Amino acid sequence: MKSLIKALTGAAAGLAMATAAFAEDPIKIALVHGISGHSFEVFSKQAQTGFELGIEYATGGTGMVKGRKIEIIHKDTQFKPDVARAVLAEAYGDDDVLLAVGATSSGVTKGLLPIAEEYEKILIVEPAVADSLTGPDSNRYIFKTSRNSSMDMQAQAIALQPDANLHVATLAEDYAFGRDGIAAFKAALDGSGATVEAEEYIPQGTTDFTAATERMFNALKDKEGRKVILIYVAGGGDPMGKIKAMQPERFGIEISTGGHILPVLPTYKRVPGMEGAIYYYYEAPKNEVNDWLVATHQERFDGPPDFFTAGGMAAALAVVQALQTAEELETEALITAMEGMSWETPKGTMTFRPEDHQALQSMYHFKIKVDDTVDWAIPELVREIKPEEMNIPVGRTN
Repeated sequence: MKSLIKALTGAAAGLAMATAAFAEDPIKIALVHGISGHSFEVFSKQAQTGFELGIEYATGGTGMVKGRKIEIIHKDTQFKPDVARAVLAEAYGDDDVLLAVGATSSGVTKGLLPIAEEYEKILIVEPAVADSLTGPDSNRYIFKTSRNSSMDMQAQAIALQPDANLHVATLAEDYAFGRDGIAAFKAALDGSGATVEAEEYIPQGTTDFTAATERMFNALKDKEGRKVILIYVAGGGDPMGKIKAMQPERFGIEISTGGHILPVLPTYKRVPGMEGAIYYYYEAPKNEVNDWLVATHQERFDGPPDFFTAGGMAAALAVVQALQTAEELETEALITAMEGMSWETPKGTMTFRPEDHQALQSMYHFKIKVDDTVDWAIPELVREIKPEEMNIPVGRTN
């Protein structure tokens, strides 16, 4: 009898130890971003820094949820669609991550959508922007914390205050980001009386904008009223500087564009007074989360947080809240927790729209201010543009 009791006691102790070990298994999350070989690399690094800061903030510095450590696994897409698909499949399959966050380029990210569906695991899109990422080709496993092209362009249209007096020519990159953006901008102008006189699409990496600019000048120069060239380019090449050098003011033409990351904002000093819309500038939002982000980032990195730092943090805050509120740490329970979920971010409150899982969020109307004591042009806040002011199309119905 004593032997039996001893054996049962030993078995119970072993089971308890195994249960405790299981409970302490980490919650694995993959960050799937391009971190080599592309001009967008800086976007990825900002997003990853923001994500790590967000985990820290949301867990009070413990990095733990429900007694389990969050383990971040980094995957480099190299900005190549085939590599991106392979590393996401590896994360879901071999690494057994609970969910993934990525990617940076909209074109690359579009190829990840079916991988999430195949493995029946969540992909939170951050920081890629294109509307199509929550469109008809998307699926129920996709959630998107990054803003979309419709938000960019509806906010941009609101900032331009369109009416029948406004004539616009657009310049965008010829891929999902640019095409979706201009389509959204045109939709935002519907009913305002404003007209788009020309659309120019350029390859990614373009540095010579002469021919496209001449065509836009020709489309606008003889129009009566306000004439604007709208630039919607995510990459380098300095299109604003190149167009400005061709003296659009000769024809009474203005330049307008959305905000950008801090390293690009010095180029905006050439257009003092320009108005547009921006996704994030560290001085614009007024809330406790942003206060912490700005102070912490300044202390650790000797500079303020940027566009995609805020985005990465928003994604992390969404993840932690979902993990905390889901009944189980598995995909279906997380989807249930996340659909319609609202949470606080550096940009204020965001909400995952149940229909297509796009996070609705504020944008910021700015006017460029030049201060010689600041290295970059300041996108000074005119006003916050709330989500309810923008009619963001539903991409799909779950």
